[in-house]
Amino acid sequence: MSTVTISAQDINKLRQATGAGMMDCRKALTETNGDFEAAIDWLRKQGQKVAAKRSDREAKEGVVIAQTTADNKTGIVVCVSCETDFVSKNTDFVAFGKSIADAAVANNVKSLDELMNVKIGDLTVAALVDEKLATIGEKIGVTKFERIDAPFVSSYIHGAYRIGVLVGMDKEAADAGRDVAMQIAALNPVAVDADSVPADVIAREKDIIVELMNQDPKMAGKPAEMIAKIAEGKMGAFFKEQTLTAQAFVKDGSKSVADYLKEAGNVTVTSFKRVALG
Repeated sequence: MSTVTISAQDINKLRQATGAGMMDCRKALTETNGDFEAAIDWLRKQGQKVAAKRSDREAKEGVVIAQTTADNKTGIVVCVSCETDFVSKNTDFVAFGKSIADAAVANNVKSLDELMNVKIGDLTVAALVDEKLATIGEKIGVTKFERIDAPFVSSYIHGAYRIGVLVGMDKEAADAGRDVAMQIAALNPVAVDADSVPADVIAREKDIIVELMNQDPKMAGKPAEMIAKIAEGKMGAFFKEQTLTAQAFVKDGSKSVADYLKEAGNVTVTSFKRVALG
């Protein structure tokens, strides 16, 4: 038995380099007395050769699955990635993605790490990913996970499983939920409304506006206080374009999403999640 101390940093380094699971990486390092290169060879000998060879490949294709519990109180969205659209369009791969989403819902999963340890049959999701990787010959993985809990959650999958959206609302409103989810898929707002835009996003937008004004010859010599005040005013356009309720409703540009939600029964969107490939 090895007496070498295997640190979490060593395990993570091997995991990043090979795509192997955490427990496999720990065992590989233990079996090879902490020798990194030997541990890679050990993993390859255990059937993880493809993962090691393809650890530097990008996996920008895949499927995004969004779904809710039967009572619509919880929604989850997962992204199962691969390298090529040839694989992502394969019915078996789509079914694989759906099985992982089903497992997330059935086991009330709350995080990506938790999902990877959920069992489907006799194997964990992490083990099934490794098995699928070896079968397909591409780098794959469960790369994104989001969850929403609300009085009512709608889910929507856009296109050929390329975008998944969850919308949390304060009351049951299936039609409104689907319409708003389609809006989010199409226009990708940064937040529900101006009050919920993260402070760092607001600061970044203001910095961009100020920088552009400083480059404008017409603004030369203007006091910084004046420029800052003008920037505050210009943020109104940002909020109108980038926050959900202020956006023009995609199905009827004469009204805002807020107007539509009011007409739909004074529905309030409490939160949303949008997951896209890439």
